[in-house]
Amino acid sequence: MTKNRVLICTFLALTSGLVGGYISGQITSILHSQKCQNQGWVLKEVCNAWVTPGAMWQGSTTGLWTGTVLGAFAGGLVTRQSRN
Repeated sequence: MTKNRVLICTFLALTSGLVGGYISGQITSILHSQKCQNQGWVLKEVCNAWVTPGAMWQGSTTGLWTGTVLGAFAGGLVTRQSRN
């Protein structure tokens, strides 16, 4: 059971980390691109091109860490054994 528990916890942690990284990257990118909305068309495109990579990096790493920790915690709760 211990081997299966480790595999389940690892799978849940990695999966939730990747999903959290993707979602957080998208949200952060959208929030940062709102700073460019008051510009003209050309300046807005340049601003978005400048802001998006940093926002994606920041959001993705934050979401990856947070998702991995929460996924590992959830995996531990799901696979814990009751003590009688």
